[in-house]
Amino acid sequence: MSSSPPPRVGIIGLGNIGRFHADRLVDHGVDLAGGVDIDPDVRNRFADAYATDTYETASDLFAVADAVIVATPNRFHEEYAVDALEHDVHVLLEKPLAHSIESAEGIVAAAEASDGFVMTGFKNRFANPVEVIKSFQEQGRFGTTRHVEANYIRRRGIPGRGSWFTSQATSGGGSLIDIGIHAIDLALHFLDFPEVVEVSATTRSAFGAREDYAYIDMWGEDLGPGGFDVDDSVSAFIRCADGSTVSLEAAWATNRPTNHEFLVRGTDAGACFDRQENSLKLYESSKEGVDHLADTDVTTRSNDAMAAEQRAFLDAVERGESPERNTLEEGLAVQRVIDAIYRSSEAGRAIRLDDATQETPVEID
Repeated sequence: MSSSPPPRVGIIGLGNIGRFHADRLVDHGVDLAGGVDIDPDVRNRFADAYATDTYETASDLFAVADAVIVATPNRFHEEYAVDALEHDVHVLLEKPLAHSIESAEGIVAAAEASDGFVMTGFKNRFANPVEVIKSFQEQGRFGTTRHVEANYIRRRGIPGRGSWFTSQATSGGGSLIDIGIHAIDLALHFLDFPEVVEVSATTRSAFGAREDYAYIDMWGEDLGPGGFDVDDSVSAFIRCADGSTVSLEAAWATNRPTNHEFLVRGTDAGACFDRQENSLKLYESSKEGVDHLADTDVTTRSNDAMAAEQRAFLDAVERGESPERNTLEEGLAVQRVIDAIYRSSEAGRAIRLDDATQETPVEID
C-alpha cells in the first residue's frame, strides 16, 4: 500500500455539479485544496460547507493543487483547462470538452505541451450495468457489436430556461451538447470508439421559447423563454468506418414518453441498458436442445458512477499517468460528432468527417 499522501484536488466552478464533486472527494478522503468561482457569495458558501480556501482566480489554486475538476459553464472550459495544463496540473473536465470544436482542439494542443493530463467527465461509463456489458463484449458473448440505439429523452426537462444552459453563446448548444453528448459517448464506448465517417442529423427548437411551456419540475430556476436560442431535441444517424452505426434520439422536451434506453445489437447477442432504471437485459438465441430465444435480466448493485469516475481519475493522478478510460482523445472524438450533427442540421444533408480537407458539408447522393 502506498504511503504517499492523497492528491490535493481543487474544484473550479462551485455550482451544483462542483458541489456534487466536492461531496465525493470528501468521501474519497482527498485533501480538498480549495475552490474557484467568480461569485463571492458562492465562494463563501463553499468555504463554509467544506472548510477549505476559495479563490477568485485559478492561478492561486494551481499553486496548491495537484489536480483540478473543472465544472464551469461550457464556454469557460478551455480557459481553465489550458491554464491548468500550463501549470502542469491534471484536469478532470466535465462534459462537454468545450463549447465548440475549435475550443476543444485548443485544449488538446495544450495537453500535448503539458506534463498534466485531461480526463473527460463521462460518468455513465462507470455505471455497473455498463461495466457488465463491456465485460461481456470482451468475452465475445455479443459477437461483433454492429449497432447501438442511443436514447436520452425527457418528456419535459429543459434546465433553467434563461440560464446559461439555454444560451448558445455560453453553452455552445442545447439538448445535444447537454444530454445528447452522454448518449453519443456511451454508444461509441459500446462500439470501442471506431472512426466516425458520416453523420446525418436534424436539431429542433420547438418548446423552449414558448410562453405556454408546461412542466412538472425543472433543474434550476425558470426565468422564462427570453434568450432561449438553442436546440431542445435532436435525431441523428452516425456511420462508422468499420460499418457499425448509431441511431440517436435526445431531447429536453418532446411529446412522447421519457426514454433512457441504450440497445446494443451484436451478431451473437444484444442488450438493453436503461440508464434511468439502472437495469440491464440480455437478448440471446441458440439451437441447443431446440431453437430458442432467451431474455435474461441481469441484476447489479447500484453504484455512484460519479464517485467511480473520480476514483479512476485519482488513481491516474497518483500514478502520474494519463488515464486509460475517458481519454482526451475520446472526448475530442465525441466533440467532433457534436460539431458534425450541428453542421448537418444546418446544411440539411449528411456530411462526412473522414475528409480532413473538408471545409463545408458534402451532399450525399
